[in-house]
Amino acid sequence: MRECDAEVSLAMIYAARRRLAGRVVRTPLIRSRALSRRFDAEVYLKLETCQPTGAFKLRGATNMLGALIERHGREALARGVTTASTGNHGRAVAYAAAELGIPAVICLSSLVPDNKVAAIRDLGAEARRCGASQDAAFEEVARLVAEEGMTLIPPFDDPRIVAGQATIGLELMEDQPALDRVIVGLSGGGLLGGIGAAIKAIRPATRITGVSLSAGAAMWESLRAGHPVAVEEVTSLADSLGGGIGLDNRCTFALVRRVMDDHYQVSEAAIAAAMVRLLEEEKLLVEGAAAVGLAAIEAHGLEIRGQKVALILSGNGVSLETLDRARALANSVGTSCH
Repeated sequence: MRECDAEVSLAMIYAARRRLAGRVVRTPLIRSRALSRRFDAEVYLKLETCQPTGAFKLRGATNMLGALIERHGREALARGVTTASTGNHGRAVAYAAAELGIPAVICLSSLVPDNKVAAIRDLGAEARRCGASQDAAFEEVARLVAEEGMTLIPPFDDPRIVAGQATIGLELMEDQPALDRVIVGLSGGGLLGGIGAAIKAIRPATRITGVSLSAGAAMWESLRAGHPVAVEEVTSLADSLGGGIGLDNRCTFALVRRVMDDHYQVSEAAIAAAMVRLLEEEKLLVEGAAAVGLAAIEAHGLEIRGQKVALILSGNGVSLETLDRARALANSVGTSCH
């Protein structure tokens, strides 16, 4: 495995920010009065939900497309771009490609919610259903690259994708330079690895906390095993945290091991309760993957008293059906805010 964590330097992250200027929103970091009072801390919410595509993934996709064009020219992408996605990355690639007039084919498994598939199609990309796992979707991506000459835009395992997501870390350090902890949802590792790379380069004392699903968490199992492993994907309220990390992972596995300080798993009930709390108390509609930071604090009783803590609200791609399911689960176990 070739480790790429050394390549995600501050210089690379600042270059990514230059490419993102005017194309990606510099999202707000807001103080939550309710959560700060509840936990006797200064709790901040990083609203990646404000991106045009509703999720942080636009940063990485935009940076990689910009970097490819800088190096090879626009004509190198004339046959189009492709990727496999659990939804948000596919929407980001579709959006960024449409802005540049480049065709895009997004391959998705049957586990990806219909609302996310529709959002991709609305942006003019082809959304192609491929099997029951992200690995199956990647098989079709590999064929498109090999046989049709399309260019792969990986969902996470590429330093250019990681550097795009890392611009969130720059913004956090500029808005709150003395953060004690940043809590990030963890799946493939592009988001946590990128944020961690930026923050550890600027303020090593800031703690980077990862949060995974309680089942079907490939990065969790890979870290336990000491190498990338495959896991069976499961249906979750936090569907964006599903999917494997790739048995040939060359970048994010090593990067996550380097920058992450601690790691927690959260149940579906904890995710549901956090989604409901953020909606009812903060008036923020978020998907399950965006609520896992709050879920970890509440489910594990994380000691954050007196600290400055940022939660990454990574996306808002949640259907009304999924929201209803979250509310029902939260109410059934008595974890609603009421």
